[in-house]
Amino acid sequence: MAKVLHSTNCFNTLIRVAEDCPAQRGEEPQLRGGQPTVAVLQYRMIAGAPYKYTSDDVVFATSAAGRALDAKAAKKARCLARETFFSRGQACMRASPLGKRFGWGVHADAEGRIALYAVDSKRYQALAADPDIAQVRAMRSKRA
Repeated sequence: MAKVLHSTNCFNTLIRVAEDCPAQRGEEPQLRGGQPTVAVLQYRMIAGAPYKYTSDDVVFATSAAGRALDAKAAKKARCLARETFFSRGQACMRASPLGKRFGWGVHADAEGRIALYAVDSKRYQALAADPDIAQVRAMRSKRA
């Protein structure tokens, strides 16, 4: 029996900033104690290569399991670690601090590749107004 793999990918969707996001514009996340946070890692990965990675790629690469792999890790080891990671459900980009705290919307194209748009940008506003794109909100930081 094959393992069931869970995915965080979404398609043709805009993850809008959370309703309680404190940022009025897109803010670049900063290092904390000289170390990159998950927000910094996700921001660098997505902003550095828009529409190159899927949500699954970003979530795995910025997770503890993904960061534990050496850059030179064998493809087989990487695939096994990824399969193990996605054998259980994982938080999607709706739970990312980018949309919850830093003012970044995440757009997934028809192939599931993602890019970031600042909440104050014209492109974000156009995507948010497009009736052909599914609209979801990043998760709130606090209960309503």
